[in-house]
Amino acid sequence: MSDNATQHAGGALFIADHGALDFLNTVAQVEGQAVDAWQRDDDVKRWLAQSGLVVVPESLAFAEGELLREARALRETIRRLVAQKKAGEPVDTAALNHYLACASSYPQLVEGDDGALEITRIYGYQTPAQLLEPIATLAASLLSDPHFERVRECEHPECILWFYDRTKAHRRRWCSMALCGNRAKVARFRQQQK
Repeated sequence: MSDNATQHAGGALFIADHGALDFLNTVAQVEGQAVDAWQRDDDVKRWLAQSGLVVVPESLAFAEGELLREARALRETIRRLVAQKKAGEPVDTAALNHYLACASSYPQLVEGDDGALEITRIYGYQTPAQLLEPIATLAASLLSDPHFERVRECEHPECILWFYDRTKAHRRRWCSMALCGNRAKVARFRQQQK
């Protein structure tokens, strides 16, 4: 997603150009403190719905706090695996494979808006882990991506956001030019003025 398409969902940014990294970016640094966009189950549901990665049924209900705990656990699992892979360390896939094994889905033939037939995947959501399985699948595809070197952390020293560099020259440095890129330009300008 380009800087122009930056979207907010409960405080989260969709700027990473990869759904699994946007999932990680639901924790951002604000004035030196990590701020979690998810404080309740509804925050997670809203993020999932706005991300377009998971269709969240209106009637979906789990025990209070269960979805939040599971989403945070998956987020930290993905964060740890991305960091391990970026550091060239062995990647312990057991926790992510747990989420992948929770999948309860089947293909369904449906008629699209234009009348053409297409295959879509229908998911069962009896547990929060099943609801989050599509995110785990995205994370697995990210970790197995042959161009994983394009996964980067923002270079701004006060930022902890991740992105997938899809630029033509693969020289993207900032989570967003509108956010950290602009802050870096302003800081450089002020330094030159001194």
